[in-house]
Amino acid sequence: MTGLLLLALAAAVVPHDDSLAARIRERIATVPGAEVGVAFHRLGHNDTLYLNADSAFHAASTMKVPVMIELFRQIDAHGLSLDQRILLVNQFGSIVDGSLYALDPGDDSDSAMYRMVGERVSVRDLMFHMITRSSNLATNALIALVGAARTEATMRTLGAMRIRVLRGVEDQKAFDQGLNNTTTARDLAIILEAIQENRAASPASCAMMRDILLHQEFNDAIPAGLPAGTPVAHKTGDITGVYHDAAIVYPKGGDPYVLVVLTRGIPDHAVARSLIADISRLVYEHVTAAPPGAGGPGRPPGPPPAPPAPPRRHHRAALAGDGKNFSILQRILATVWPAAFQCLR
Repeated sequence: MTGLLLLALAAAVVPHDDSLAARIRERIATVPGAEVGVAFHRLGHNDTLYLNADSAFHAASTMKVPVMIELFRQIDAHGLSLDQRILLVNQFGSIVDGSLYALDPGDDSDSAMYRMVGERVSVRDLMFHMITRSSNLATNALIALVGAARTEATMRTLGAMRIRVLRGVEDQKAFDQGLNNTTTARDLAIILEAIQENRAASPASCAMMRDILLHQEFNDAIPAGLPAGTPVAHKTGDITGVYHDAAIVYPKGGDPYVLVVLTRGIPDHAVARSLIADISRLVYEHVTAAPPGAGGPGRPPGPPPAPPAPPRRHHRAALAGDGKNFSILQRILATVWPAAFQCLR
């Protein structure tokens, strides 16, 4: 009897990590070969989580958010206008040697844009298609307009120190030489926070950026893990084996939060989207379960739980066969109970 009780007590004090980080890691571990970067920040609170957040990933179409920011910065500086119309062409120069290449409409999520080739299209329309439909053609036209180097320099001024914006989309020669647009989860979170907090450009421009992101048409990753109707301003991105989503989430009745999930090593995009949706659900549950004003890491802990009541005397005979065993048990309890309650804290 005494031996069984001691085993039960030992099991009771084995710490179980039920933190948000542990639950996300556990979900990631169910996908063999998955590499995942996560950045989460509940704005206005000291509630953050960074997992593999400084590892560089191929940016895929998330690089279109930096391009949008640079566009609005130049518009604020009166160098460009939303209504300015530019001739849309499907011919671009490789950053490797300047040789020309064209985009394949079959590889573009917004093939309708190709019907406008040869026409003058407004910056406003191109930007809307670049974000909401992830048009590669619109993206390359706008990068040619604002400049990749200027876009990257703007990211540095916002504190995103590892994002690389080198080129437009589908530059195969550059890809073959490893000259790719890259990002980290942390850097994408930094620039999304800047958009939400009106620091990425003027307040009016940031409001327009949020509105464009809210009209995103591909909503099967972060939004899929949220209650229906939850507003999400976000941008997805994918290439072979890579799937990302970077979002500002507006939970009902709560403060917004930024969540970025980058993935690679998952050949099936449906599996990657499901993983991102589950991470999104875990983060939402964490945020909405927190009491008002509660913070995350770095906040002072709450008051410790009340000490346990001493064992009732009439349990003595049932717990131990003789006085010696009971004395041993008392000493074990004196050691175990404080540890148990420390784990609960």
